[in-house]
Amino acid sequence: MPDWDDLRLFLSVVRCGSFVASGRQLALNHATLARRLSALEQSLGTRLFDRSPRGVQPTRAGLELLGHAERIEAEVLAVGRSLAGQEQQLSGSVRLATPEAFGTFFVAPRVHLFAADHPRIELELVPESRTVNLSKREADIAIGLHRPDQGRLRAARLVDYRIGLYASQDFLDRTGPVESMADLRDRPFISYIEEMIDLPELRYLDESLAGRCVFRSSSVAAQMGAVVSGLGFGLLHCFAVTPEMRLVRVLPGDVEVIRSYWLIYHADLARSPRLRAVADFLTREVRSRAAQF
Repeated sequence: MPDWDDLRLFLSVVRCGSFVASGRQLALNHATLARRLSALEQSLGTRLFDRSPRGVQPTRAGLELLGHAERIEAEVLAVGRSLAGQEQQLSGSVRLATPEAFGTFFVAPRVHLFAADHPRIELELVPESRTVNLSKREADIAIGLHRPDQGRLRAARLVDYRIGLYASQDFLDRTGPVESMADLRDRPFISYIEEMIDLPELRYLDESLAGRCVFRSSSVAAQMGAVVSGLGFGLLHCFAVTPEMRLVRVLPGDVEVIRSYWLIYHADLARSPRLRAVADFLTREVRSRAAQF
């Protein structure tokens, strides 16, 4: 059974990307750190890292261990807070920057749950598509679409999410069912403004599906509103779709984009109790509803 202290070192190496950087952060000789992680690999009977002159990357086994180690870390931190009685002392503000869909359709409807647990923490939500600079303190925590590769930032994969093609039930009743990609030809389509599409997969689907685009918007919420109104087909975040919208997912086996959300914060804020409270809340809520994504 892995020792928690070894898992703590493992998490540090994954987040720092090298033994040298991790050893500097932990005030531990990098050779000692490498030896401890090699012993962990031997005890588990598998290689956890691919090593190169540029640093280390977790293997498939390493990524699997990462999820378990992060959950253990969250529980250890929760125990520490509970025993120290810190939950009663948390106060102040935390600014959370997220992509529009995640902030609007997942975080905002659950803010009341966070407020019930932490009434003295003011959560500031910035659900925008633009990238924020955590080093300049434009936000305390960010939900990003990519793991940062520079700066003193810490990141953990939060969840994989899916984007699918949807239409309203009323629209399909009027225009007929869709059974193949060919059935989408010349159908009305709702999409992003072309020069504002920042995901290559969405750009490809936009070009291959949008035979007759009737509405474009930079806002995910605006696109969803148009699809719900029965205007046409649109690419929507699956976790944002609720039964009340009466939307139907079309060709799920043919049209799907899978991306990841990353929880990112600056290393200097890693020990902030109120930041940890927000990060733990987001992690818990996402993992308890993983099926939605």
